[in-house]
Amino acid sequence: MTTPMNKNGPGRTRRRAKALAALALSTVLALSGCAGAGSFTSGGGRTVTIAMVSNSQMQDAIKLSGEFEQANPGIKLKFVSLSENEARAKITSSVATGGGEFDVVMISNYETPQWAADGWLTDLAPYQAKTPGYDAADFISSLQKSLSYKGDMYSVPFYGESSFLMYRKDLFQQAGLTMPDQPTWDQVAQFAAKLNDRAHGHSGICLRGVPGWGETLAPLDTVINTFGGRWFDENWHAQLTSPQVEKAVNFYVDLVRKYGEPGAATSGFSECATQLSQGDTAMWYDATSAVGVLEDPASSKVVGKIGYVLAPIAQKPNSGWLYTWSLGIPKTSHHPDDAWKFISWMTSKEYIKHVGQKLGWSHVPPGSRKSTYEIPEYAEAAKAYGAVTLQAMSTVDPEHPTVQPVPYTGIQFLAIPEFQDLGTRVSQQISAAIAGRESVQTALQQSQEYAETVGRSYRGNQ
Repeated sequence: MTTPMNKNGPGRTRRRAKALAALALSTVLALSGCAGAGSFTSGGGRTVTIAMVSNSQMQDAIKLSGEFEQANPGIKLKFVSLSENEARAKITSSVATGGGEFDVVMISNYETPQWAADGWLTDLAPYQAKTPGYDAADFISSLQKSLSYKGDMYSVPFYGESSFLMYRKDLFQQAGLTMPDQPTWDQVAQFAAKLNDRAHGHSGICLRGVPGWGETLAPLDTVINTFGGRWFDENWHAQLTSPQVEKAVNFYVDLVRKYGEPGAATSGFSECATQLSQGDTAMWYDATSAVGVLEDPASSKVVGKIGYVLAPIAQKPNSGWLYTWSLGIPKTSHHPDDAWKFISWMTSKEYIKHVGQKLGWSHVPPGSRKSTYEIPEYAEAAKAYGAVTLQAMSTVDPEHPTVQPVPYTGIQFLAIPEFQDLGTRVSQQISAAIAGRESVQTALQQSQEYAETVGRSYRGNQ
């Protein structure tokens, strides 16, 4: 995707991103304490250091990494595995300041185009072209576009996702309820009210409430978009106190406070995954990649009991998000060729098949390659969610995320460098409202002030 920052010139982009890097550095020092936290190390040889998010599919890659080392005896792998918020902060501070700690970084379609424009990432197109059988054209086109800058990919997807609604088919049947193929949010609220059973420890729905621009704001922004809201108007005037945004945020906060999981203000993706996989909630709106947890017999009590439908809507259709955890090589990498060998292994067709055959088809990284959905064993395993995942990913439009016109792109985030800080600050206000520490109105008034500061800087360059 293209970002509106480009029209303001690369120098301004770099200054803002450097400022964000400084903020990220202070954040990561508070979060992780030391550079070696959560690392897995093999001694000897050329060491390729990989910073990644500690989600389940990434942990699978660590389990299988010994096979890569056996096939590449001169390369040793060191993993720094961190939670999402920690990983974003640490990777941003390292790459933006040229720290050089990492040879491979796990980033997303938020960072990739911006960092490529700033010259922080290695162009992967030449590597792709000279790697036999890699087949970059096999990546889902929406992800290819979102990870490209001037036509070349600067990171490659490990897995891709949109968002959808997951629900307990058995509980719906017992209650005489029917889930539409694409429900409205009002219908979801009605279902949650009927299925909420706090006396027996079962919530009607689970929604993220923990602070973080990639945590609570991911689902909430899709609600704001489909309710007709937007962060800024065409002239970069903040709109977070508009009637549409206020209605959307009130709806989200009321829904999770009335019918959501206990401790919602501290719940993120992992906590909600546990809630649904252990049978403690009736619905969950979140990433399509959650199927790796829900359909794994080794960890889930609800295998085969979950239904999957498109993201709920209000005014705007096709309200799901588009996101990918991808792998890139910082320009400061000490071993870029070795880094690419690892990346090409972890994002290859062969790796996807191997994961399915060795760990089970529910472990396959979803949503990255079209060919994944043509593997007969995976197609059978994914019959409940494969088609709806592809439909969700193919119908979203990050270039036109809202009902009314906006000067930015991106669905569950704004593709501007300031959003890392702005989104985090706003998410803290929303989480406080979910916790009952302040009203939605107060949270949005403070958020409006944060957003207006960003918008003012853009208006000054028009």
